[in-house]
Amino acid sequence: MIILDWLFNLETPEQQNGGFDMNAMLQDKVAIVSGAGSGLGRGIALAFGREGARLVLADMSVEGGERTAAELKAAGAEAVFVEGDVADPAYHGELVARAGSEFGRLDIAVNNAGISHPVAPLAEIPRETWDKVIAVNLSGMFHALQAQIPALLENGSGAIVNMASLGGVVGARGLSPYAAAKHGVVGLTQNVALEYATQGIRANAVGPGLIRTGLEKFFPPDQLAQLEASHPIGRMGEVEEVAELVVWLASPKASFVTGAFYPVDGGSLAQ
Repeated sequence: MIILDWLFNLETPEQQNGGFDMNAMLQDKVAIVSGAGSGLGRGIALAFGREGARLVLADMSVEGGERTAAELKAAGAEAVFVEGDVADPAYHGELVARAGSEFGRLDIAVNNAGISHPVAPLAEIPRETWDKVIAVNLSGMFHALQAQIPALLENGSGAIVNMASLGGVVGARGLSPYAAAKHGVVGLTQNVALEYATQGIRANAVGPGLIRTGLEKFFPPDQLAQLEASHPIGRMGEVEEVAELVVWLASPKASFVTGAFYPVDGGSLAQ
């Protein structure tokens, strides 16, 4: 697979000499990545594996989660998959416990899992849609952080990267529940950064714009062209472009970066 080859740099001198580069950015770090079965989560997990991380993968999809774990293992990374629903507080405790039992600690948490919903004006959105989106995208983030922070404190330090959206800092017409939840994600991230900065924990949020995850195939060609043209850079983003930022934020190279929101949007917010 071309993307997998790119993510793991399979032809680098370090790999040819046997195994991963021991100077990789996340060498031997233990990370939880949610939503790892597809899209951004899968790309982030593969990039983390390339950089030497040991991974606990979370997803509702057994097929997707096991596929990502198999790809990581085939490339020489360590990974385990744990099925579950991020809206369930107990699931996050299970993920943290698995990181401890498999790898001895937790260093990094990437809270990426989330859902969207059909577009409609706020007054026409069913209450159950609001409840579901908030339960997964915002309450699920809260439950994740409550489980992860004690483990990171026990470890003495750690990095958290929360997946927000451009809808976390501006309105998203027709997506009121989604935008409200993602605004909440940015606020939670800032609070974690403030409350735990002196205890060695960094927390940052990433706001992807329109990223080519495979969902773009559901758009008619003319609508897709309009979406691409709406970006000043003239195209949609790629999963790898988001993953590279997440790797950096989780790494020691971002040691003075916390409480920030990073858009990956081809210049959209600048308009």
